Amino acid sequence: MSTSSSSTTKRGALIFLHGLGDSPAGWSSLEHSLPSMNPSLKQSEVEYVFPPAPTIGLTINGGMSMPGWFDLYDWPIGVGAKDDPEGMRAAVAQVHAQVERLESEHGLKRNQIVLGGFSQGAAIALLATYHLNNHKNKNEDNEDAPLAFAGCACLSGWLTMTDDLKEMADTNVASQTPLFWAHGKYDDKVLFEQQADGIERLTSVGTLTAPITSLQYPMGHESDRQEIQALANFLDQVLPPL
Repeated sequence: MSTSSSSTTKRGALIFLHGLGDSPAGWSSLEHSLPSMNPSLKQSEVEYVFPPAPTIGLTINGGMSMPGWFDLYDWPIGVGAKDDPEGMRAAVAQVHAQVERLESEHGLKRNQIVLGGFSQGAAIALLATYHLNNHKNKNEDNEDAPLAFAGCACLSGWLTMTDDLKEMADTNVASQTPLFWAHGKYDDKVLFEQQADGIERLTSVGTLTAPITSLQYPMGHESDRQEIQALANFLDQVLPPL
């Protein structure tokens, strides 16, 4: 789902995934708040995409259905929480479908696209960027060549499928993708420990060698204006100019 349909040449795009039980409407205000903080992120120059999660049964809710990118088995979500690999891979496939649409409809390449999200959505953004980033663009010789995303923005998220990190570290071009990770110090849903653990894991195995913006705020499982301003600054830095 995209909220901007302009065919004007753009500097890039932001695909932002909402959290558990939410909808695209919960974060679509970013297409207004980000440009208000940095005019270079206006909709005529940046394509904003807010995909909807499917409605699925959640184990932590006794099977009750709600919008979610994958199943959850532990609450709160601390380091070592159980993964749902099948659901996560399906969610990443949805993200890659959005990437392909941006490529075909707007002529954007992956190095012009930032993947981001909040909470569960941030977990999928991390996964699609640093684990399962297997899409390719044509290089100058018209051969398939891997290409990193412009950036990844994780708001109150966590790193999943960590057992696969070492295996993918040697060949994953995601090592070139800058990371923005902001987290609330008093988060009681996705615990604050996830930020330090996730960054340490990504860097220790060589999966991530690009610049990291790591920010902490005196808040819970939420966002605030300071965080969004920092996100705007990050996006302006990593998206290529027109």
